Amino acid sequence: MRTSGLYLLVLFLLLEACSTYKKTSWPSSKSVSGTLFYEQAAAFQWKQRDSLTRMLVLQGSIPDFLRKFVAIRTQYQDSSGKNYRAIYYVSPDYLSIGTNKNWARVHITPFLAQELADSLQCFLPTRKMVDEIYKAARIKLAPIPFTQARDSTPTFYQHHLAVEQQRKGRVGLLAGIQKDIVTTGRLYTYPKRDRVAIYGWHQLNGKPIQPLYTGHVYWYVDYSQGVRLVYKLIKVNGKWMHYSTVLSDPVLRNLLCDETDCGGGRYPKPPLISIPPDATR
Repeated sequence: MRTSGLYLLVLFLLLEACSTYKKTSWPSSKSVSGTLFYEQAAAFQWKQRDSLTRMLVLQGSIPDFLRKFVAIRTQYQDSSGKNYRAIYYVSPDYLSIGTNKNWARVHITPFLAQELADSLQCFLPTRKMVDEIYKAARIKLAPIPFTQARDSTPTFYQHHLAVEQQRKGRVGLLAGIQKDIVTTGRLYTYPKRDRVAIYGWHQLNGKPIQPLYTGHVYWYVDYSQGVRLVYKLIKVNGKWMHYSTVLSDPVLRNLLCDETDCGGGRYPKPPLISIPPDATR
């Protein structure tokens, strides 16, 4: 009887661990360090920086700790009183390049963020999800605003180091350090469909500095914009569903989105976009 009870306890703990974390199966290679990435990209503008990031991420230069996604639980009650519960899995920190010993967060355009999310079997969060991730975070850090050279590559690395100094080696789901690149139906209201949507940068009182905003053109990238990846499958009432199916359902989409138009959880396709003058830099 005692052995049977111990077995059930171990089984319960294993099942609980499986529901709390999800290990990704991303490509893995000998990673370029975060320090080396920023040394190589120091003089780069957005397009060169995106190209280098794309190459390194797709070849697997991602720290191992970022591959263990964390469960976020959410629920919704419809007008008839029926309850819906869901679990989705998110990266514990923002998109980074390097190894567990030497890594750094990177900042990219939303169209590359969408491309990488697709390639890594993920999607980008909505405003509602960013709020839920912040509430669930084990480590909540105060935003660190910079006022000079905000879109400069060296500033990106300086901000990463400032955040790390504040984090002090603590491990777990981290939030409050970036404005998230998010998806929203507002992106489809611009004729050229050439905008980035950002939201978040929560203060320690839980209130975001940045409301949902689509005023920047897509190629404007600064130190405060980060990419949080979300695993593409959502467990809804115990059943796995693709995020696009959830977001296209008039009821279930309320589990992930608090807007009238969620935009399908994706960025528009780039063909309508005109390339700015610095595209060759």
